Amino acid sequence: MQICKKCGLPEDLCVCESISREMQKIVVRLSTRRFRKLMTTIEGLNSKEVNIEEITKHLKNKLACGGTAKGAVIELQGDHRKKILPILVRLGFDEGTVEIK
Repeated sequence: MQICKKCGLPEDLCVCESISREMQKIVVRLSTRRFRKLMTTIEGLNSKEVNIEEITKHLKNKLACGGTAKGAVIELQGDHRKKILPILVRLGFDEGTVEIK
């Protein structure tokens, strides 16, 4: 049985990632790329505490769009500012820490 080094619980009961998701300050922005293409960027995720690749894959699947994770920033094709908050809340992020610009 593996024991988590941060919280001391067995790894199947570890709560470190869920606690870290609630404490992160996330900023969702809309930017314009080449040829007037819209891009939704999600910044403020700590790549050491949460799995950004897994979150990116889930968001792309739910929003039916393309995108990528570059470092600690998730880029999604299109304007998804109105739809992204409920999805992030379902993933375990606190609604009060998500700022949509």
